[in-house]
Amino acid sequence: MNDRETEFRDFVGAQMEPLRGLAYLTCGDWQTAEDAVLTVLAKLYVKWGRIERPDSYARTAVVRAAIDETRRPWWRREQSTSHAMPEPPSFDRTHAVDDRLHIRAALQHLPARLRAVVVLRFLEGLSVQQTAEALACPEGTVKSYTARGLDILRKVLGTDFTDQNPEEGRYAARSVRPAPSR
Repeated sequence: MNDRETEFRDFVGAQMEPLRGLAYLTCGDWQTAEDAVLTVLAKLYVKWGRIERPDSYARTAVVRAAIDETRRPWWRREQSTSHAMPEPPSFDRTHAVDDRLHIRAALQHLPARLRAVVVLRFLEGLSVQQTAEALACPEGTVKSYTARGLDILRKVLGTDFTDQNPEEGRYAARSVRPAPSR
């Protein structure tokens, strides 16, 4: 095994789970997320020596691949007859898991592009500029999509995100609990 293959194996070992989580939050389905990540990693392997920032490239490509998978017409999608990774039958009693489930469910109310912006900005901790680069769109679009996405999440969760700071880093928004129902 040469150095190129060793570097790529190390990269995949370190980045597989974060990329898979990012793809899942973008598309909402574990199998689709896994397909998107593996497709991107196969393409990345071919370009491995020529890419300057493979982590950024992989993150951008995974978001795009996950969005593309959700846009495929239903008759072209493969339908699984069983779920290799089923959802847990009941909620875990810890608050962190409960919060993640609420956030994940709320993210499914967002259209794919808005969800991608919110996930990259608040769960991955990217700046407006980095998010614009990852999605190949203007910074103004990122700001607009962020505002629209947060408005929808506020309505769905009944929560105010004004105290959240995207600069706090990865997964900072997971500490938000939904308002109690009345």
